[in-house]
Amino acid sequence: MRDLGAGFRYLLKGQRWVGRHGRQYGFGLLPGLITLVLYAATLVALALWGADLVSWATPFADDWADPWAGLFRGFLTAVLFALALLLSVLTFTAMTLLIGQPFYESLSEKVDRDVSPDGTAPESGLPLWRELWISARDSLRIVLRAAVWAVLLFALGFVPVAGQTVVPVIGFLVTGFFLTEELTAVALQRRGVEVRERLALLRSRKTLVWGFGTPLALAFLVPFVAVFLMPGAVAGATLMARDLMGEETQEDGAADKPEAEGVDA
Repeated sequence: MRDLGAGFRYLLKGQRWVGRHGRQYGFGLLPGLITLVLYAATLVALALWGADLVSWATPFADDWADPWAGLFRGFLTAVLFALALLLSVLTFTAMTLLIGQPFYESLSEKVDRDVSPDGTAPESGLPLWRELWISARDSLRIVLRAAVWAVLLFALGFVPVAGQTVVPVIGFLVTGFFLTEELTAVALQRRGVEVRERLALLRSRKTLVWGFGTPLALAFLVPFVAVFLMPGAVAGATLMARDLMGEETQEDGAADKPEAEGVDA
């Protein structure tokens, strides 16, 4: 239970850090806004033309008697939109981090320097194009894992009682885990920690991960909240990554120095 609370405190510390570093917060908002527009456009298009897509994909129902064809296709359209909405929640972080890699990399490095006793931050030493390739490759792997979980949990949602009680709880825990993996990847990738090692590291501290990621997953259900919380989430994940790696971190008083003291110079 101590790890559960510690994970939530890292989430709060990250939001407090960006709140005290307005320039970093402003830059950190841009990738989330771009991703939000792309996802919103996709969901709107699906809402407008999803029924046409389902009709095209189910020609065998053309000869069905009324109202069965309409009911069947209406159900499939609703399922398609619900699945797209679930996948958008699960993949929003991965896509935002991919689009905003340079922004969040800079933010994460500044957090590391701010809280490190010697004022330094780990560096990968890789060129930007290589970092982007690794980030895209690892994000795809995580998205595929998340998609498998999404389909499984969506199917289990039709199980009576459990589908309306236990499954949603498991869903938020799974979503929180994958959100945390994507967010900590920004800092851990700079430390040379590969995706398999990251997953093993996070599984070894599941309650810490759930304490950080599950409240974030719940908050991300509210429109636009993900955009405004993302910079702080990256900052908090960097602090948590230091904990996972056993690195020494300065206390809050030193870590939360105002921008005027030259942190963002």
